[in-house]
Formats: sequence, structure tokens, C-alpha cells
Amino acid sequence: MVSLDTVEASNHRIRSTLQPGLVAVFVGATNGVGETTVRQFAKYAAEPRVYIVGRSQEAGDRITAECRALNPDGTFVFLKHETSLMRNVDEICNELASKEKAINLLFLSVGTLQTGFKTEEGLHYHTALTIYARNRFLSNLLPLVRRADCLRRVVSVFGATMEGRINMNDFQCWNLGRMEAYGHEASVVTLALEAHHKTAPEVSFIHNFPGAVQSGIARGSIGALMRVLKTIFALLGPLVHMPLEEAGDRHLFLCTSARFSAGPEDATAGVPLVEGLDLARGIDGQSGSGVYSIDANGESAKPRVEGLLARLKSEGMVERVWEKIESDVNAALAYSKTA
Repeated sequence: MVSLDTVEASNHRIRSTLQPGLVAVFVGATNGVGETTVRQFAKYAAEPRVYIVGRSQEAGDRITAECRALNPDGTFVFLKHETSLMRNVDEICNELASKEKAINLLFLSVGTLQTGFKTEEGLHYHTALTIYARNRFLSNLLPLVRRADCLRRVVSVFGATMEGRINMNDFQCWNLGRMEAYGHEASVVTLALEAHHKTAPEVSFIHNFPGAVQSGIARGSIGALMRVLKTIFALLGPLVHMPLEEAGDRHLFLCTSARFSAGPEDATAGVPLVEGLDLARGIDGQSGSGVYSIDANGESAKPRVEGLLARLKSEGMVERVWEKIESDVNAALAYSKTA
């Protein structure tokens, strides 16, 4: 486990070791992990330019105001959009590309527990957020991330270290059980990052599991099971939830530490390693290899998960997953134009 003291020591060096004016895009940062991470980023970065993408104007206004209070030298912009629609993702990315020449950090935490219905573009709402929107943001904005001359990093918050079997016959998880769907989606998120890394080896890609953190991910969820789960979370949450500030610090560490470099020779790796901290192990089992599956304690996936991912890669799943995502996104965009 990476200790909280180590995490905080690294974060306190962000301002002195990383250049001012870092550009960061946070998608899904109006509650939970995204919100607390953007707040900590505002606290520690020098003169950052931050874009926060979400659905709630009220939450966006509140968070940008809090960030400005933490860092009056920073620029904080809220972009209100429904990101389950691929046409909206493209619109956001075009707006960002018109404003910025490079992006240092792309942080993706958008998600939901709602299932069982389609978006206007024909995608399963749940996977539209956890799989398709994230990858569309990444495909569109990766050229800007590659242009950064200081830090080049992508963090996708979901189910890292819990990867499971991929079901290509039900890719959007219409009929999979919750745990089966979770393992399927976790593997898809990780292998999609691997596909992006092949085209951008100078960028560091992290899929992480946030742990038990209070958030609004269950809002709007319906059904008897979800009502029971919400009751359990309400009763037990205060006993098991990681404090929000600690969650923000740990995710900021993922965003900025050289522990998660694009490679051993990465000159833009991030905050230099503090004493006693080594490069993290990538999903290929090698230190500092550029694509990471990281648990809530900041540690790499266990050998069992590495073995599963190696087997999936040997079966051509990186290419199959990427082709399926691209095909479904293009179909959604075509459907949107004809609707």
C-alpha cells in the first residue's frame, strides 16, 4: 500500500516540480471522486487551466467557485453536457480543441449504476458512459495530450484490478449479471487504454479502482435491489467510505506522480519519485511500462489479473475491443443524424 504520507509528500511537490499552467480536463467531476480530485488539483497546481464536464449546472457553478477560492491564479471552466450522447462528446472535444493546444491530464470518472434503457443514439445508457463516452473523449483528445511538454496522462476511474472475462456476444451488458458485467467492463476499459497506448506510447494510461468513496453514482437508479443497496450504503457508508479528501489526494497522486510513467525513459513522467517509492508495475508485469491497473491503495494488479489480461491480449482482444467500440460509436453517431 502506498501510504497517505507518501501520497501527500508527492502532492506537495507538484507546484515546485511541474510547470505552471497545466491543462486538465475532468469528465464526470460534479460529485464523488471526480469532484474531490479536481478540488485537490486546484489546491496544489500552479496557475492551472481546468475544464470540468458534467450535467448539473448548479454543481458545476459550486465546484468552480470552490476551486477559484482555493487557487485564485487558476482558470476553472464548467461545460454542461449530457455525455452519454456521442454527438455531445464530439461537441465538447471540438470546443476544447478550439481553446487549447495541449492537454496535460484527461481524467475520466463519468459513470452510473442505471441500466436497462437506451440513449437517444441507441446505446445502452450504462455502457454509453463507462465505455463509449470515455473512449470517444480519449480518441478525440489524445492528439492534444500527446502535444503536452510536461505531463501526459490519462486516468480512467472504474474497476481496475477486478478485470474479468469479456463477453463479445453481449458487449453492452444488456443481459449480464452485475458482477459479470463489472468484470467485463473493467477488462474493456483496461484493454481500450492498451489500444490507445499502442498509438501514443509517450502517454501514461491508468485504470484505477477508487475504493469505497461517497458519490452520486447511484442517483436515478431504480428497482428493488438498488433500493436495498442504497439503504445499506446509507447505513454502512460512514463506516467504510474513504474520506473524500484522502480519495482526492490519492487520485491526484495517480494524476501526477512519476510512479506511473509512460516508460522508464519518460522525460514528462510527472513529480519525481519520493524516497522509497518505485515505478509501478504495468499490466504486462513490467515496471513503468505505461498502462496500469491500480487498486484503491495505489498498488498494481495481482499476478492473477495480469495473467488474465495477458491471455486476453494473446487472443487478440485488444484489437477486437477497439474495433467493437469504434463500430458502435460510429453507429450511434449515424443513428443520431437520422433520428
